[in-house]
Amino acid sequence: MNPSIRSNKMITGKTIKATVMQVAVLALMTTAVAGCNRGIKPVVNDPVKLVQIAQPISVLQPVFNVDIGNKKANKKDPLSLQVGYDDGQIVIASRGGDLTGFDNAGQRLWSINVGEQITGGVALDAFSQTAVISTRGGQVVAFDSMTGAQRWQQQLTGSVLTPALISNNRVILSGNDGLLHGLSLQTGQSVWQFTTQVPAISVRGAAAPTLLDDKTALIATADGRLHAITTDSGLPQWSRRIGVGTGSSEVERMSDVDGMPIVDNNQLFAVSYSGQLLGIDLASRQVMFVNELASLKALTVNNQQVIGTSLDGKVIAYNRRTGQPLWESEALAYRELTNPVMIGNYIAVGDLDGVVHLFDPATGNIVSRVQTKGSLTNLQVQGSRLMTQSTSGQVAIWQLAR
Repeated sequence: MNPSIRSNKMITGKTIKATVMQVAVLALMTTAVAGCNRGIKPVVNDPVKLVQIAQPISVLQPVFNVDIGNKKANKKDPLSLQVGYDDGQIVIASRGGDLTGFDNAGQRLWSINVGEQITGGVALDAFSQTAVISTRGGQVVAFDSMTGAQRWQQQLTGSVLTPALISNNRVILSGNDGLLHGLSLQTGQSVWQFTTQVPAISVRGAAAPTLLDDKTALIATADGRLHAITTDSGLPQWSRRIGVGTGSSEVERMSDVDGMPIVDNNQLFAVSYSGQLLGIDLASRQVMFVNELASLKALTVNNQQVIGTSLDGKVIAYNRRTGQPLWESEALAYRELTNPVMIGNYIAVGDLDGVVHLFDPATGNIVSRVQTKGSLTNLQVQGSRLMTQSTSGQVAIWQLAR
């Protein structure tokens, strides 16, 4: 795992253990190495070698594959671009600034270059036929998703590292400077702003905004909090701390929530870098459980489980009502795992070699794999389709086998 730490000076660390104290000690050691002693190297665990599946089954079938390249992009930058996919429309952004639209059959419709590195994207709203991306310089730009024609652009005070949330005629973005923005979907004009606390040191990254309900956005921040804010006017509804760092130094106290919270069946699940997995009953606003899991990735859920990937490459399933661990797999240890997602009846997880692994949620065993090129940082699912985009620019879409 290679999270960056953001402060006045950007430094990079190797995170290899999942407990709070081990994460903090390693981050502190890496800070010292980066800052003053280049002769000492942090301990790095090699990714485990994959074991052949005895009787693999067919779960996913390829339907779309394109190489958009990675020109002009810093390969060490831990950006995680996502495919814009909604109702058959496909818009893909490269880290070098290219934006390309495809139809559902994979035919290229248009292609443009925005002139700057894309850091947040793509958010796609099929109803308004709008695609939104953000650039390193803080520009937010909206395009017609069918033609590529630019509709508007807006300058923010900081860069955005995740896709926007488009809802209720608002484009909602989480800035790297702690400002949350609500822009008009039609014009891009600022409608509201909400200020959050920015810690002196945090992991470089952010959780994408998501919907808590039809009128409320849920946004996780670098200080370990969740904020519920009305989408139309930006009024705060409630705030709750998720991540709780411990220790004497700012590095030890990092508590980022970089994985997008999951809202499902009136339950909320979130996980922090500092090692807290939290389940909340939204009807009663009561905490169902708190357990240990250190992660920078979003969780996923099914009817019985909440599933996460740890910093050191474990895949763990918990009871979604009690938080008790059900099974734990170390088959992908230190393979820099993506977020897990549910596709059909299976759990999918990607890794640093572009392999997507399919787990049986009942046993925790890997039952199938598919392969793309380059390191994967994020998986997306819409309906019966799984989407991946690697850091090398390979975009693939798979269909759940019937």
